Amino acid sequence: MAASPFAGLSGHARNARAWPFEQARNLLARLLKARLADDGDRDLAATLIHAGKVDEALAQFPALAREVIFETGYGPSGLPHIGTFNEVVRTTMVRNAFRALTDDQWATRLYCFSDDMDGLRKVPENVPNGELLKQDLGKPLTMVRDPFGEHDSFGRHNNARLRAFLDQYGFDYEFLSATDCYQSGRFDETLLKALERFDDIQAIMLPTLGPERRATYSPFLPISPTTGRVLQVPTLERNVEKGTIVFEDEDGSRVETPVTGGRVKMQWKPDWAMRWTALGVDYEMAGKDLIESVKVSSRVCRVLGGVPPEGFNFELFLDGEGRKISKSLGNGLSIEDWLRYGTPDSLAFYIYASPKSAKKLHFDVIPRAVDDHLGQIEAYRDQEPEKRIENPVWHVHQGEPPQAASPVSFSLLLNLAAVANATDKAALWAYLSRYLPDATPETEPTLDRLAGYALNYYEDFVRAKKAFRLPTDKERAALLDLAERLRRLPPDTSEGETIQDEVYAVGKAHQFDPLRAWFAALYEVLLGASQGPRFGSFAAIYGLGRTIELIEAGARGQLASGA
Repeated sequence: MAASPFAGLSGHARNARAWPFEQARNLLARLLKARLADDGDRDLAATLIHAGKVDEALAQFPALAREVIFETGYGPSGLPHIGTFNEVVRTTMVRNAFRALTDDQWATRLYCFSDDMDGLRKVPENVPNGELLKQDLGKPLTMVRDPFGEHDSFGRHNNARLRAFLDQYGFDYEFLSATDCYQSGRFDETLLKALERFDDIQAIMLPTLGPERRATYSPFLPISPTTGRVLQVPTLERNVEKGTIVFEDEDGSRVETPVTGGRVKMQWKPDWAMRWTALGVDYEMAGKDLIESVKVSSRVCRVLGGVPPEGFNFELFLDGEGRKISKSLGNGLSIEDWLRYGTPDSLAFYIYASPKSAKKLHFDVIPRAVDDHLGQIEAYRDQEPEKRIENPVWHVHQGEPPQAASPVSFSLLLNLAAVANATDKAALWAYLSRYLPDATPETEPTLDRLAGYALNYYEDFVRAKKAFRLPTDKERAALLDLAERLRRLPPDTSEGETIQDEVYAVGKAHQFDPLRAWFAALYEVLLGASQGPRFGSFAAIYGLGRTIELIEAGARGQLASGA
């Protein structure tokens, strides 16, 4: 069996500042406190852990006999989206940090839970055969017919899509279906407890509701035996001994039904609490918009005899204009959008950073995220172990980052595609092969994939936006000076640093202050963009002769005029 990448790291993890380790320490403290009866022991365990004395805490209070359960939830009324990825990848990062913190001595499990017993409230706009779905409105998603004709229900179809989606990224998880858990009896014991403590749950829930809904609210949603729909109706009678409730069906008849065996489901906040209790969930995160829901569900969880899970509330993503991303508005990126222009790992890298800060999620952030991810892979190789676990790529790649990144940055590939007006990877490789004689798409698969992403991004976003400008008199003189200096270099010069030295020398000689104004001029006059790659590296790949021709054309104003 291969050695765990998380074993032997507890000495570094105990004081690591990366947010997944902070979450892991909070979880460990909660787990120890929950199993200790004495208040003094609880306080001591938490104090030791938060002081970085994890070994001492574990020596006094050994590991749990059961697994530590992490959970994420998914509503399969639509296809998987970037929010689903966000929760699973971040929860996986916390799980891996916890494994490192405990030297992988505690068994852990991640449940990806599908709320597929919810009633279908509206027909999604992005599925076929909408008229078919209209006939099934109100029914549990696993009783709604599949508009794609591939599975026995719409819920099962979306579950299959979710699992394929998660498997694509190599997540280690166990899939759970609400329908299966309710119908198999897995939730029965907790449901009966909820029936017994019905009034206590109502005392928590009713003050959170408006007057109209409060009048008819019940934590139990029966499934109509006549129509199959999930009903939002009052509970008329309760029989704790028999484990049943009485409700009025859609035809006006009074029906007595067990709360077990999948004949009812719970309203979502009590349902969330019931799931935490029944499955023994120890950790689940949620968006900032669910802060109050977490508080309410935590109170219900305690009523049911459970312990609310550890977790935190992350900030939501914003679009390019700073608005909250909404699936109905369609103002954000989808997973498919990102994967047309960047690697899956770069998306996980972007998601990793600052989870408690609102971040814009739009097309412009992709190139920077790709290059920052590559840069951190390069940095990881030379870091000490205690620094490596602070590096985002340790978390993105589950403790095993790749040995090498790419010999060429994504931004450089973008500018190469723009200057060369490339339409296929072969055109880019014609330049890359001269710069990297031993490189091929087979020996540098990451570089080859990046070339494809760069072409897509250039075609969709850059080509139409390129805006060359004329140089000022000062810039024109500097450009011609640079062309002359480069002409004096050996024709086969391929060292980016050698060329970059000449670029710096020209900027200083022509007294650009600040010096970045000189580089901005290079990008705007020669590349038609407001920013660009390290110019020396670009020139080395593009070729010294071609770069000189480009500089002279820019100095003459030919690029701005389109000549």
